[in-house]
Amino acid sequence: MPAPINTLKHRLIAGETLHGIWLGMADPYAAEIAASAGFDWLLIDGEHAPNDIRSISAQLAVLRGGPSAPIVRLPIGDPVMIKQALDIGAQTLLIPMVDSAEQATDLVRATRYPPEGVRGVGSALARASEFSGIADYLTTANEQICLIVQVESVKGLAALDEILAVEGVDGVFIGPADLAADMGLLGAPDHTALREAVYEALRRIRASGRFAGFLATEPDFIEGCKAAGGNFAGVGIDVTSFANGLRGLAARFGG
Repeated sequence: MPAPINTLKHRLIAGETLHGIWLGMADPYAAEIAASAGFDWLLIDGEHAPNDIRSISAQLAVLRGGPSAPIVRLPIGDPVMIKQALDIGAQTLLIPMVDSAEQATDLVRATRYPPEGVRGVGSALARASEFSGIADYLTTANEQICLIVQVESVKGLAALDEILAVEGVDGVFIGPADLAADMGLLGAPDHTALREAVYEALRRIRASGRFAGFLATEPDFIEGCKAAGGNFAGVGIDVTSFANGLRGLAARFGG
């Protein structure tokens, strides 16, 4: 029996536009609630949310087999952290702060078993292999891994074509918040220069045959990104949705 098919990867490569949100509550019950909403994917954020490997594992467990494909964003592209995330069952990873083809190449190798990469072999302990229940896991896991690299700096944009040429990079995500900061536009996601840079990057990513990711919460920015080719579409964050919902109730009914 082979590793499970990564349907998210194959749908995105086929050019479908899939919508999802960031999960920053760092709680499996909140993740389970989010899974009932009907998004194509849910991203467990280990970069800016208070997650560790155990809380990520707990959220993957409640999302497993559900209608929304889980994605894990790690805080850094460390091979040890990548190994742990894959072993607990993540098949799709988003890695932040990628500025070069060399970084992207190292990330690809960290997600693959030898000889294609350097992922450590410990599948007997791993949820990913159903604890040795998937007999062919080691020989079939590589092809079902989906690696999304996050480009979010001026340096990264300058190296975008080289990053896109790295075999094994399935998609590139443009991080608008950090890119804005690096462009001297901190906290200005609606600035024309920032948006045009994002749109141009998304067009280049899709032209390369990779899928193109973004996160935006303003409806016009979301539509602009999709029009430019963005098909891994992050359209919200659970934390802000929760906070804004409560603030709205408090404004309406609070004392």
